[in-house]
Amino acid sequence: MYRRRTLEPFLLNASKHFPVLLVTGARQVGKTTLLRHLTRNERKYISLDDPLVLSLARRDPALFFQRFAPPLLIDEIQYAPDLLPYIKLEVDRNRKPGSFWLTGSQPFYLMKGVSESLAGRVGIVRLLGLSRMECEGRSRESRPFLPTIPGMRTRTRREEHLPAMKLYRHIWRGGFPAIAWNKRMDRDLFYSSYVQTYLQRDIRDLARVGDEMSFLRFLRAAAARTGQLLNLSEMARDADIAVGTAKNWLSILQASGVVYLLEPYHTNVSKRLVKSPKLYFLDTGLCAYLTEWSSPETLEAGAMAGPILETWVVTELLKGYWHNGREAPFHFYRDKDRTEIDLLVFRNGTAHPLEIKKTASPGRDDARHFGVLERRKIPVGPGGVICLAEQSLPLAPNVHSIPVSWL
Repeated sequence: MYRRRTLEPFLLNASKHFPVLLVTGARQVGKTTLLRHLTRNERKYISLDDPLVLSLARRDPALFFQRFAPPLLIDEIQYAPDLLPYIKLEVDRNRKPGSFWLTGSQPFYLMKGVSESLAGRVGIVRLLGLSRMECEGRSRESRPFLPTIPGMRTRTRREEHLPAMKLYRHIWRGGFPAIAWNKRMDRDLFYSSYVQTYLQRDIRDLARVGDEMSFLRFLRAAAARTGQLLNLSEMARDADIAVGTAKNWLSILQASGVVYLLEPYHTNVSKRLVKSPKLYFLDTGLCAYLTEWSSPETLEAGAMAGPILETWVVTELLKGYWHNGREAPFHFYRDKDRTEIDLLVFRNGTAHPLEIKKTASPGRDDARHFGVLERRKIPVGPGGVICLAEQSLPLAPNVHSIPVSWL
């Protein structure tokens, strides 16, 4: 059963302006399902997972395009990057918008080929797992979030309270369509198979992993540090690998849509600001599986309850931007005095500060660090504390509590 994705209108509009459309994202987030639904049988679907088709694409790209003429939907284009120059030739001959729709799960090397061959001809779109609104069949209501009064008023009229255990059940299962839509799907079996497939098909090809157990330890070390400052030395030590190897593997996880690095806010004039990014897993279900939380109840009561809630909030906010075809103007603030603000959302040069707290009773103290922005002469707009409260209330001038049900 297909459910609408927020990205649909943007994809259709982008296809009217670009001859090539590339949708990237981790495996199983629904890239192929989304594009096949939008084609409505108007273009030929080609899967490079098919060994015979892949062999032809690699052996004789010219013959491949004689056999398969556009408009085409080519799945997993990273397996045959030699097709990209031929796509360029075809595009330059016809200049017809929407000639090629491509998907890719491994943009680590793919992006180099795309930038060299299809510069100015391709629209690149990122797809994550299902947002909460998509899960509930309200994909068109998902919008980029900004904690301004007008933006929050539109959300107060439509949302009901989201109890903590309902939220953590959603966090524990994650946003992959195969498991988020099918409540009968065994969660542990799904993620076990996902990790094995990911190891065997993607990382082994990209990183030439010799010891799969070392990579699994690295994955778990990364998952255990979601919502924390990146520390490659500690992760390398936990996985018993070199720091250089950890850096390489992390870059592949990032480019493959598994993790997200939130960059800190800093200026050239201030040396007191931390410049290490924060690490977030882009699917909380995978993160909870790798850190071995056996149920939503144990996750909610455990040591990772706060960091994984922060992870879920950040990924939901990312989906609101990326699935509407917008860049996410996100940073965090932390200085050498360990004064930290979880998230800064920038709009027109103004920072909107957000704290993320696992509490149903937020107070003024939860926003106490917001004042540091003014002292740093950073333009500050309305901010808030995203939490488990049932309703929004003022906490300080220009600061409100923000229920998680609004995301």
